[in-house]
Amino acid sequence: MSEATQQPNYFEFYKLPIQFKPDQQAVKAKFYALSKQFHPDFYANEREEKQQEMLDLSTLNNKAYQTLTNAKKRLKYVLELKGVIETDEGYQLSQLFLMEMMDINEALMDLEFEPDTEKLAQVKRDIESIEKDLADELNDLTNQFDQNPITSDALLPSIKDNFYRQKYIDRIRERL
Repeated sequence: MSEATQQPNYFEFYKLPIQFKPDQQAVKAKFYALSKQFHPDFYANEREEKQQEMLDLSTLNNKAYQTLTNAKKRLKYVLELKGVIETDEGYQLSQLFLMEMMDINEALMDLEFEPDTEKLAQVKRDIESIEKDLADELNDLTNQFDQNPITSDALLPSIKDNFYRQKYIDRIRERL
């Protein structure tokens, strides 16, 4: 697994360790400090190159903050940063998970043709249960990752799998 080089490292930019759950107070403090430091208004009388540099740094700061304060964006970002997922990769979910999803998809198709509020409520409960299990699993994995950086990379394949299962559930959720 190679470290991705095409995107900026927001953790490095904020001088924070790469974590799935960075200290949000530290992220906020860095954001505000850098917002002041790089604010384009302070460089209005500088040469154009300097103005552009500060604008770029200000933009980088905003993107870093938006990513590191949003759990879903941060999850995807860390996995990309670690070179574990790539944009538009064809990830293969486990057969067991896909079989479970097939039942839910069939129920949703049935509901399109024969609306049934009771059956819909059951499907929603099933999905919520799966979402809760995925969230609990992800919480355990990311806590382990953040607490032990030395062995953390061994957890990345499991975190990646959880990420893709969550994306699948999100698409089902959109159909509800």
